[in-house]
Amino acid sequence: MKARQLALLLVGTLALGACSSLNPFSSSGAKLAALKPLNNPLKTTEVWRSRVGDAGLFVFQPAASGDAVFAAGRDGNVLRLEAGRTVWKTSVDTTLSGGVGTDGKLVLVGSPKGEVIALDAVSGKVKWRVRVNAEILAAPAVSDNIVVVRSADSRLFGLNPADGKQRWVYQRAAPSLSLRNAAGVLLEDKAIFAGFPGGKLTAINPANGGLMWEGTVAVPRGSTELERVADITSLPAIGTRATCAVAYQGRVACFDLANGSTLWTRDLSSSRGLDLDEEHVFVTDEKGAVHSLDISNGASAWKQDLLAGRGTGRPRVFGDHVVVGDSEGYIHILRKDDGTLVGRHRTNSSPIVADLQRATGDIVVQTRDGNVYALGVQ
Repeated sequence: MKARQLALLLVGTLALGACSSLNPFSSSGAKLAALKPLNNPLKTTEVWRSRVGDAGLFVFQPAASGDAVFAAGRDGNVLRLEAGRTVWKTSVDTTLSGGVGTDGKLVLVGSPKGEVIALDAVSGKVKWRVRVNAEILAAPAVSDNIVVVRSADSRLFGLNPADGKQRWVYQRAAPSLSLRNAAGVLLEDKAIFAGFPGGKLTAINPANGGLMWEGTVAVPRGSTELERVADITSLPAIGTRATCAVAYQGRVACFDLANGSTLWTRDLSSSRGLDLDEEHVFVTDEKGAVHSLDISNGASAWKQDLLAGRGTGRPRVFGDHVVVGDSEGYIHILRKDDGTLVGRHRTNSSPIVADLQRATGDIVVQTRDGNVYALGVQ
């Protein structure tokens, strides 16, 4: 059965590889929709730029803690940057496929062979290395009490931050066909939130890996295995009272944080992801359009479809704006209240596949070719 699932996973990855919205590791050669000039655009500035190794077929997220930004590349180099200056650079002497996770004390990366590597955030020295015997595509999550590593087969491993020793494993039955993706987990004080193939969002106890609650984001439908793919391939988002997630070929759904009861669902497919504030949920749909939904009931507030056909990524909330990257290296700035495009900045021509990050008021971007930027918006 495991062999059949793996075969179907690989077949599915190859079959869907031509579409970057389905496979974040692919590069689409399709011509993107043209951009229209903006009237009186916001001024954006490149605060600093640095470089780490390229991502290759993987996705590397930069991570911020205080004034520091940590980044890694496929070649095994891990950097600590402050104001664009390299504080340290460490080679972990292996190919990397997942990273970066940090809590400001540890820096975590993962390899295709299932090795988890922890570095000291201050010195850059390797503190420990352990194997979980499964490919790691997502950035590990870390707190004072637990390191959570998600493997490519959607198992979650709870490790001791001090020495990497395994505390628990969370595993669930997987559908026969699923999408290859780099979605990790969201680690909060009292729960780990993770989306899974088949459209399930779970809250897991960090202390023992036990299931706290499970919510249904999407229900697989269709007559073929491909039609029944309804995977959550992006991180959930957390608000003060609700957590929300979105599934490919499925829905957006929000759940009560305390008990997982469904607050509302809305038909909308996305493999890119979402973000939220106190009033709205922002989602990039499968075509690349960005939506704003009322967080209380899922009703539409606005839709910006001028970015459709541009390989638009996960939207992120930055103050009064929503910011997204695209497959040509552009950052697009939308007004949060009505979705109007008000700013644009091009990094380079390399695709922006990794989620945008926040660091000391700046937008931090890592492109597929390994450039890392901090951008300011005025």
